[in-house]
Amino acid sequence: MRKAKVDRKTKETDIKLTLNLDGKGKYTIDTSIPFIDHMLSLMCRHGLFDMKIKAKGDIDVDYHHTVEDIGIVFGKTVKQALANMKGISRYGQASVPMDEALASVSLDISGRPYLVYKVEFPKRSKIKNFDPDLIEDFLQAFVSNSGITLHVESPYGRNTHHIIEAIFKALGRALKHAVAIDPRVKGVPSTKKCLG
Repeated sequence: MRKAKVDRKTKETDIKLTLNLDGKGKYTIDTSIPFIDHMLSLMCRHGLFDMKIKAKGDIDVDYHHTVEDIGIVFGKTVKQALANMKGISRYGQASVPMDEALASVSLDISGRPYLVYKVEFPKRSKIKNFDPDLIEDFLQAFVSNSGITLHVESPYGRNTHHIIEAIFKALGRALKHAVAIDPRVKGVPSTKKCLG
């Protein structure tokens, strides 16, 4: 079982996250931001990750610090759980439809953090008081701290909630494939014999 736990406390946030990459999609998520709770739950369910997260932040100011810092901690936890990365499939890709919306995620556990984010939301796209632009901030923090190259694209969609939901389901599924152990892979899956 590839498991990790990361705790991170700053003046703005206090986040505790445990992760099992070889789980069954069980989760306990409480970030104080219901929409992010919902999205992370979907990601775990579709990625078959077991995750517990408790996050507190200065959400009376806004959601930015908390959402970004959850991305930081999630990235660190994934990197720690992957450890030496021996035997992993390395690449993952998934396209997920959510009613009228479609999202595609491609990723490489390369050791080289990079985000390509091609997502446009409809006008007046806030979900309650959640700003959908924070999704890009979450993903940037995730890749910067996990060392993953991540391409996210949504070519179309009318409903902002559906677009984001498709992104998180696709992220879970793509990550599940990339972290999977392939018994045919000996050592690190790179001709350089290292990732990064």
